[in-house]
Amino acid sequence: FVESAYFDPIRTATTGRKLNLLSDARFRFERGVDPEFLSDGMELATKLIQSMCGGEASEIVNVGAPVNWQRSYTLRPNRVRDLGGVDISVADTKRILEVLGFTVTEKAGALDCTVPSWRHDVAGEADLVEEVIRIHGFDNIPAVPLERTTPLPQPAINLAQERRAMARRRLAARGMTEVATFSFLPNKQAELFGGTSEAIKLVNPISADLDVMRPAILPNLISAAGRNADRGYPDLALFEIGPQYAGENPEDQAIVAAGIRSGASAARNWTDKPRSVDLFDAKADVMTVLAALGAPVSSLQISAQGADWYHPGRVGSLNLGPKNLIASFGELHPNTLRAMDVTGPVVAFEIYLDNIPMPKGSKGPMRAHLELSAFQPVDRDFAFIVDDSVTADSMIRAACNADKNLITAVELFDVFTGDSVGAGKKSVALAVTLQPTEATLTDAEIDAVSEKIVAAVTKATGGELRG
Repeated sequence: FVESAYFDPIRTATTGRKLNLLSDARFRFERGVDPEFLSDGMELATKLIQSMCGGEASEIVNVGAPVNWQRSYTLRPNRVRDLGGVDISVADTKRILEVLGFTVTEKAGALDCTVPSWRHDVAGEADLVEEVIRIHGFDNIPAVPLERTTPLPQPAINLAQERRAMARRRLAARGMTEVATFSFLPNKQAELFGGTSEAIKLVNPISADLDVMRPAILPNLISAAGRNADRGYPDLALFEIGPQYAGENPEDQAIVAAGIRSGASAARNWTDKPRSVDLFDAKADVMTVLAALGAPVSSLQISAQGADWYHPGRVGSLNLGPKNLIASFGELHPNTLRAMDVTGPVVAFEIYLDNIPMPKGSKGPMRAHLELSAFQPVDRDFAFIVDDSVTADSMIRAACNADKNLITAVELFDVFTGDSVGAGKKSVALAVTLQPTEATLTDAEIDAVSEKIVAAVTKATGGELRG
């Protein structure tokens, strides 16, 4: 018994995907076969059987309605030039199509082309043009320069893409290694980092343990750190810049620069005792990138808050306004590391590049004009006793605002706690730099600015100048 049959491509593909079955028959029929070759195929098979085995064939029994494959399209001669960029005569166009099996008839200045039964891929006039251009030769298409909309050529990449490249260079310069991980991860890991919606769960994942789009980049970096630690490389600094997903819509995708540091902060050395990484290492990475990207670093508000996957009390966030989160950094929660089978400590950061405001000019972030004063700067140190809840950022901001014309830098250089300052108190020391621009400061002027600094910090924090 010999059967020569035609199976519908769409139904074959749909059934194969639902049942997750792969076979030679499915591969062939879902891509389409020639419905007019059924009788010829039957005759060839019968002839082959008789030549090898002998015997006599019976009559052919036809079952079912024939496939309606007949279709034709009109090809306007000018469309070859408009779509393909090359001028081919009507006679050559007709000759090429006929050689390919099309039945071509000239009607009212156009070509009526009947598609052969074995060409399932031809579905319109543009496909006919492609066939003509393909046989004529792609190398015969003349090169045409693109029209410029402006006298100067436009840059190949925009400012957002330049920022990503700049962030890569800065993080690499800080000794971090860039990695490229999958945009998928296991659902169990996704639940540790905020969870996922049903919209970004994969119906047909490439692997059973990569079944959701990543809601954060950190899980993949942590997994990479764990694999390296298992192979004897516990001290790592990895980063990745790429998308993370909160939903299926374009606005749900965010470009994030994420990184982790694990183990020791530096290689073992006989001159210095190694220490474990801490959140200040991650903060330094964040501040370096933000400064390079032209972010308004001085206007950012620092808060000791962060996502649940960070260790409470060892986390910080940088915001520009109440709702615009620029970056988060801190030590990862021990429960998160334990769930991912990674030994800590591990510190991490996430910089949300899309949330950094673009510069007002079109040239991107630019450095301010360097102005050097001819007068000697003056450094003064101040130590304040404040409550433990007072942040150093609030003290630095208050000192800077005391006199914006003279004060050019305020740095924290010491924090002390003990019985001498009292319970629930701490001593915070600030180094203030005064830079005159018009004349050398006198002692009276320095004392006046110092009084302003003390008054501003005292008013903002409720502390007092340490005696």
